Amino acid sequence: MPSDTHLNYQEAYVWIWLPNSTEPVVAGLLTKKDRRYYFNYGRSYLARKEAIAIYAPELELKSEVIPLIEGLDMPGSIRDASPDAWGRRVLMNQSFSQRLQIADPVELNEIFYLLESGSDRIGALDFQLSPSQYIPRLARQATLEELLTATQRVERGELLSVELDRAIHHGSSIGGARPKVMIDGDSCKLIAKFSSSSDYYNAIKGEFIAMRLAAQVGLNVAPVHLTSALGKDILLIERFDREKNELGWCRKALVSALTILELDEMMANYASYENLTHVIRDRFSNPKATLKELFGRIVFNILCGNTDDHARNHAAFWDGNILTLTPAYDICPQSRTGEEASQGMLICGGDRRSRIATCLEAATIFLLSTQDAIAIVNQQITIIERDWQLICQEANLTPTEQLYFWGRQFCNPYAFYGAPEGVKRVHLH
Repeated sequence: MPSDTHLNYQEAYVWIWLPNSTEPVVAGLLTKKDRRYYFNYGRSYLARKEAIAIYAPELELKSEVIPLIEGLDMPGSIRDASPDAWGRRVLMNQSFSQRLQIADPVELNEIFYLLESGSDRIGALDFQLSPSQYIPRLARQATLEELLTATQRVERGELLSVELDRAIHHGSSIGGARPKVMIDGDSCKLIAKFSSSSDYYNAIKGEFIAMRLAAQVGLNVAPVHLTSALGKDILLIERFDREKNELGWCRKALVSALTILELDEMMANYASYENLTHVIRDRFSNPKATLKELFGRIVFNILCGNTDDHARNHAAFWDGNILTLTPAYDICPQSRTGEEASQGMLICGGDRRSRIATCLEAATIFLLSTQDAIAIVNQQITIIERDWQLICQEANLTPTEQLYFWGRQFCNPYAFYGAPEGVKRVHLH
C-alpha cells in the first residue's frame, strides 16, 4: 500500500518485455513535470541490439527527452498501460482504506496509478521505482467467490479486508469500467468480468452471446466462456497478449487505436474509423485483409447493438516495426430503449449513425466494392439468424432474456434504416 509520501509520485522507471522474452528489462524513465509526463530512454536500453521503440513514431529510439505529441499530456503508448475507471476505483479504495485519518480526497496522479496497479497489465510494459531491480506486484490466488465478493464491496464503496485487498489487486491495471479481475490458468491467462450493481439486464450473457456470434460470422475474436459464482454469471475472456513458451510467459506489446490516432480521452470524440484506415494502409501488416476485418467488426457492432466501440476498444500488436490488428474484444450490446443510436467512433466523415447504410457509404474507404460490402453484411445477418438459438442455449438465456435482446440490441430496426436494395432484412421473433 502507498504511504502518504508516495501519493504524489513524480517518476517511474518503465520496464518492457522484448519480443519472445520472458523477463523484462528497463527501457527508460517517465517523469512528471507540472501536469505533463515525459519519457526518455536509458543508455543501457539504447545500447541493446534487440531494443525496440515502445511505440514509433510516438516514442522513437533516441537519447533525449522525447517531446509529447501536440495535444497530449502523456505518451499514449504508456497511458495505454494505465488502469481505467474500474482499476482506478480499486486503487482509490486501497489507498483510502489505509488512510482513514485523512478526510479530504487527494489527487492521485498518473504515475501513482502506474506504480500501484498490478504488474500483469495488458501489453508488455510495467513500472517500477527502481531502474535495476524488478519486483512484480502480484495478488494472492483467490477463488471466483472471493473475487466477486471483493468487486461487490468496491462497487458499494466499502473498504476491503487485507486479504480481499490482495486478491483483487491483480486486476487493478485492467482498462474499462466494468468490474473485472485477472486469473492465471495453466495454458492461458484470463480476464474475468462480473456483473455490475447498476446492470438492469444480464450484460454478462449479452457480451458472451455477442462475442460468440462474432466468432461465428468469421471475425477474429478473443475466445470467451461462461461460468458462475455465488449465483452470479461471470464472463471469462482468454488474453491474447500473453504466450507461453518453455521458459515462461511472453508478453506481446500492443497499443490502442486512441494512441494510433494520436488522441487522448479528451479528444476521443474525434476518433474516426476513416482516419484509422489511413494508418492501416501505411503501417499495418496485410492492410487489405485488416481493412476487411475492421469493416466486418463495424458491421457486427451495429447488428449486435454495441455502441461502445470507442478507440480504446480497438488495439494492435506492435513488434517494433509494424502493427497487426489484435483479436476483437469488449463487444458488448449496450442498454437501449429506442431505435436511433450512434457508434463510439465516427465511421465516414462526420457520420457515426448506427446504420448499415453508413457502413456501405464508407465501403470504398475499406477498399471494398459496394457489392462486396453488402455480401459481408448479408453473410453476418444470415449467420446471426441461423445461430441465434444455439448461442442463446449456450448462455442458458431465458425466453424473456432472448426477447429483451432480439430486435432491441441485436438487429434493431434502426440498423436497417436507409439500407439499399440487396441488404437482407431480419425477421423479428
